Amino acid sequence: MTVSIVTSIIVWVITGALGALSTYFGVRYKKMKKENNALKNGVQSLLRNKIIEYHEKYTRQGYCPIYAKEAVRHNYEAYHELGGNGVITKLYEEIMELPVEKKVQNRPKNSKSGGNRV
Repeated sequence: MTVSIVTSIIVWVITGALGALSTYFGVRYKKMKKENNALKNGVQSLLRNKIIEYHEKYTRQGYCPIYAKEAVRHNYEAYHELGGNGVITKLYEEIMELPVEKKVQNRPKNSKSGGNRV
């Protein structure tokens, strides 16, 4: 009978320990998942903000240098991989359609000399 009591106690202790471990890992998993979602949302928000800043700057300038387009592309791809929506896609496309150099306006031939002489 003592073997049966010892066996019952061992089974009870093991079951309790497994239940405690299961609870611990379940709580830990939920916490990590919540933190991961917060980080994902934070990074996504920062990327969205940066793309908006790029859009405002370069559409105001009327052109976007190639190095800036590359940075925008990397930001957009990361934003999209994090589950970003289509609103930023429109801004991204507008940036990519901009010329890479500022348009140079043609000056009149007489403007080099500082004006017309009489």
